[in-house]
Amino acid sequence: MEKFLKIKSIPAYLPIVNIDTDMIIPKQFLKTIKRTGLGKSLFFEMRYDENEKPISDFILNQSPYNKSKILIADKNFGCGSSREHAPWALLDFGIRVVIAPSFADIFYNNCFKNGILPIVMPSEKIKELSEFSDQKKEITVDLEDQKIHKDDNQPFDFDVDQFRKECLLNGHDDIALTLSKSSKIDSFISDNKSKTPWLF
Repeated sequence: MEKFLKIKSIPAYLPIVNIDTDMIIPKQFLKTIKRTGLGKSLFFEMRYDENEKPISDFILNQSPYNKSKILIADKNFGCGSSREHAPWALLDFGIRVVIAPSFADIFYNNCFKNGILPIVMPSEKIKELSEFSDQKKEITVDLEDQKIHKDDNQPFDFDVDQFRKECLLNGHDDIALTLSKSSKIDSFISDNKSKTPWLF
């Protein structure tokens, strides 16, 4: 998993309540178990018409938002089914940060496991950040300092679980965390073999 340090980008603002995982990545794209290639189908039914032509007024089809690394959303983002393809699609598109007033729990947890930082922010601050999207101005998300920097020198603080923060900063997903304990795992197996040889 790529290390998360600072993300600087013009944010894309998607002011829709209850965006569910089927809206993020529809069910017909769930056949793959690869984490790559899903970005082109992100928000498929909102981004494309019935002929699969890009809808020009959808924000992620517009420049500079089609290169945004930060998505600003509304309440209950990521609700619906627990499909991990949703953060895969966001990440493959290039989104590393999602800022919203609230998230669905499973989606929120899946973001951390896949290198995306979900930030819970009050609605009034979401509104202020959305103005930077409207004005096509960059903001910077600094995970180490837990601040969102704007051009007015009055950063917003945000909370994040310290274990999850360390995992993102070091680029550790669940597999990497397990491998970091490989010497202890090997020691346990060796010890267990001597104690219970009939199991091996």
